Amino acid sequence: MHSTESTAPQGDAELTQNPAAGLGPEELEELDNLLDDLRTRGEEIPQWEFCDGFLTALICTRRPIPPAEYLPMLLGDGAELEVADGEPLPLLPAFASAEQQARFIELWMRRWNEVASQLDTDVKTLDDERTFQPEAMDMRGAVAALPEAERAEMEGQEIPSFGQVWALGFMFAVENWPEDWAAPRDKEAAKWLDDALESIVALTEDDTGKPEVCMYTEDGPPSTSQARVETFGEAIWAVYDLRQLWKSMGPRVETLRKAPEPGRNDPCHCGSGKKYKKCHGG
Repeated sequence: MHSTESTAPQGDAELTQNPAAGLGPEELEELDNLLDDLRTRGEEIPQWEFCDGFLTALICTRRPIPPAEYLPMLLGDGAELEVADGEPLPLLPAFASAEQQARFIELWMRRWNEVASQLDTDVKTLDDERTFQPEAMDMRGAVAALPEAERAEMEGQEIPSFGQVWALGFMFAVENWPEDWAAPRDKEAAKWLDDALESIVALTEDDTGKPEVCMYTEDGPPSTSQARVETFGEAIWAVYDLRQLWKSMGPRVETLRKAPEPGRNDPCHCGSGKKYKKCHGG
């Protein structure tokens, strides 16, 4: 298991040698605006923070899940798209055009490659600039930084805790592909899986501790407890553990049960009336 002194698995050579270019502030803003536009056609389109958690879980999932399967779960009705080999994805109803969908997928894959590269890089501390960083928001810190009049308008609204929406997105993927997240038979590996998922589930819960730090801006008013910051760090290491666990085990192998052969003195299955040993078992 990871601690602050642990290491992540060695990465894929190609990704390690050519680290993916991450999304800059302008592209993240573009994604936010794009998702806002999608919400005009689909009410249940999530925030980018949720999408990022979902994306991260897919990268850690034991089976490589194709976009035709996961995109409808995130942005559509959940029904897998039928796509012939080599053909582009059909247009999801939430997108205004094929160009808009292509741009979303382009940005999505940029982030996907960045996360995969980070998780496959050997790091020993969260302070390492190569360490995986979830797109987690401190919404309470953002609200606290607003002018008083704007804060008053939001009074009474439920504001998520730091990293909570990201963790909900991660667990959304886990819960929708339960077979791919089923505990392995090996007891040590099963405990490894359970402990890692517990660390992420802890982040889905509300931060009820005393606000001590602001994760939104360095000099902002306190909005997040120190315990929450530690929980967030544990969740990051948990993601490394999950990536390493499933990569080490490989794809799940479905074993086909062979029908038992009849005894040599039993009637043959072909219906000839002869004993098996005198017919197909001869």
